[in-house]
Amino acid sequence: MSNIKVSIGTSKSKPIIVIYYNEMRHRYWNGKAINVNISSDENPNLLKAAFELKIREGWRPESKKKQVKELPLTVIETLERGVETKINQGCSERYIKDVKRIVTLWKRYERERHLRNLTLDKLQASHIRTFLVRPNWSAKTQHTVKSTLSPLLSEFKPHLVQSVKLKKPTSTLHKPFDNIYEILEAIKGYNKQLYLCCIMTYGCLLRPHREIRELTWSDFSDDLKYIHLSGNRNKSGRNRIVPVPLYIREILVKGEPHYNIFSGRQLPLNQDYFKTLWSRFKRQSNLLEQGQTLYSFRHSGAIEIFKRTGSITKLQKAMGHSSINVSLTYLRGLEIAELKEEDMPYGLVMTKTHHQQIQGTQ
Repeated sequence: MSNIKVSIGTSKSKPIIVIYYNEMRHRYWNGKAINVNISSDENPNLLKAAFELKIREGWRPESKKKQVKELPLTVIETLERGVETKINQGCSERYIKDVKRIVTLWKRYERERHLRNLTLDKLQASHIRTFLVRPNWSAKTQHTVKSTLSPLLSEFKPHLVQSVKLKKPTSTLHKPFDNIYEILEAIKGYNKQLYLCCIMTYGCLLRPHREIRELTWSDFSDDLKYIHLSGNRNKSGRNRIVPVPLYIREILVKGEPHYNIFSGRQLPLNQDYFKTLWSRFKRQSNLLEQGQTLYSFRHSGAIEIFKRTGSITKLQKAMGHSSINVSLTYLRGLEIAELKEEDMPYGLVMTKTHHQQIQGTQ
């Protein structure tokens, strides 16, 4: 008992048993801890003796465990955990950049709305809606942000984000060019980088802001006749091999394999580079019409392919689309009324029932 000391103390003018054990103080108002029905109020000396006897028999005071109240997660902590999960899952750099952007936007939203440290248990659908529906965000942007936000909260609030209904984004038609060569010549005189981007968007049917902007010389074959894009480098998610027309090859000057074809170094130009250049060109040009964008070069190229081949299947493959229906949207500039998939030529392999169905519609 050398490291145990038992004494009688007081608490609020009433006697209690005080035991010091391993430099910790333990206080007892009764003998419940040693299964003795004595209170310190009734007979403190007897209770002290009972404790001393139990100690000789080997009983020791139990250390009280501090119960740490677990604080609820904040929304920001939850989003940051979601980002870490996506990083550990090996998601693409592009996707990780997008989810990190969501965290930044949410922090700004909390500051603007004076919702500092909003906890997950208090997060409501109304918060999500206010975050998504902003005057400066188009319906398409709102849907994009929603689809990126949802997986970050799905572990804790699986249906909350999906319960928020947004307006369906209107389909944007990038108006094709009737004067494609005149436009390209004007761009060539304005900026060589923008010209290369535009002519590759038209001639290779790649998307300008990522697929073209991120191209390195190692993506080209040795003779520059083909571009090889892996699934994580294009929107479709599938590997693509894209032919490079002669008029594009003639202006390419091959550099170091892993260098970006525009920046001349390993890192590509910033993601808004061509968007900014196009906006500046558009302001000083009198050739462009309303609705004509960088993507109009891709639409113009798609229409040209269909005019020359008459094959929606070839167009689908050239565009890297997963569905013919998507490719059909690119042909809206051809003035073909109500063009649908069933209107298009079928392959040679056709079931008898399918043939009868087609005949019945004629």
